[in-house]
Amino acid sequence: MTHIAAAREVEDPRQGVAESGQPRPGFKRARLVPILFVLPAVVVLILITIFPLLYTLRLTVVSWELTTAFPPRFVGLQNFIQILFKDPRFWNAMKNTGILVVAGVGLQVVLGTTIALVLNRLGRTRTLLVSLLLIPVMIAPVVAGFQFRMIYHDQFGPLNYIIEVLSGGRVRGYAWIADPAVALFSVMMTDVWQWTPFMILIVLAGLQSIPVELYEAAVVDGASSWQLFWRITLPLLLSVIVIGILVRLMDTFKLFDIVYQLTGGGPGSVTETIAYYTYLQGFKFFSLGYTAAMAFIQLIIITVIAQVFLGYQKRQRGEVAP
Repeated sequence: MTHIAAAREVEDPRQGVAESGQPRPGFKRARLVPILFVLPAVVVLILITIFPLLYTLRLTVVSWELTTAFPPRFVGLQNFIQILFKDPRFWNAMKNTGILVVAGVGLQVVLGTTIALVLNRLGRTRTLLVSLLLIPVMIAPVVAGFQFRMIYHDQFGPLNYIIEVLSGGRVRGYAWIADPAVALFSVMMTDVWQWTPFMILIVLAGLQSIPVELYEAAVVDGASSWQLFWRITLPLLLSVIVIGILVRLMDTFKLFDIVYQLTGGGPGSVTETIAYYTYLQGFKFFSLGYTAAMAFIQLIIITVIAQVFLGYQKRQRGEVAP
């Protein structure tokens, strides 16, 4: 009986307790060490992320105009009502942002996929070409905006010079960023120039991960080039393309640098994006509560869009799962 009782007191290393049910010596201390290592990172995360988020949420329900001497005043949901139902400039900025998101990102996807398909067929020169194509991505957006401001210059810009030469002098001095009809298009093309290489890179990575055996088997079965693309390449690339679209969609929704440097939201408010309008409300008009409410509306929109894309990804994984 004594030997049986002693055996029950033997510690179970997998459970951290003895068979008698008592925690083994030093087990609590061993569990505490990882927590202490993680704790500084958690504290920093709370200080730089969660606290500002909660503080901004508090600002959404107050009216705080720094241009006046009045203290913050609780107004409830009045800021949200003002933005959604009484601010046409907000909806104009949302419309401009929507055009950039749909048309701009769509063009990046088409161009990126097409160029990636061409690069995937190349041999040794592919690495060099990809490196050269990635140069625009390495440039800061504000620098890209400044570059294209010079390119679009109506008198000294190289774009107008090329058009003048090709047209035999019939077209000259077009104001690309001063004409309301094409100013937003000019902003979109600057963003497309800078971020299409990003789509090229991720689509090319997806292409190189597709097993060659699938194409070989399809060719043996008599599949044409179009059938190879439509039945093998595109379905296997779809998940990669969706992730790329989601990343670029969120980035374009926050487009500020290029607009700030290239057009300043003008002419008028033709190129004013929602990120730029938020900047104006916060740093030009100093309306903190109104700006905070606008920022949270954007956060909700981006979160909903991200959930839609991620839900699609989960459904796709469920369809291909055995």
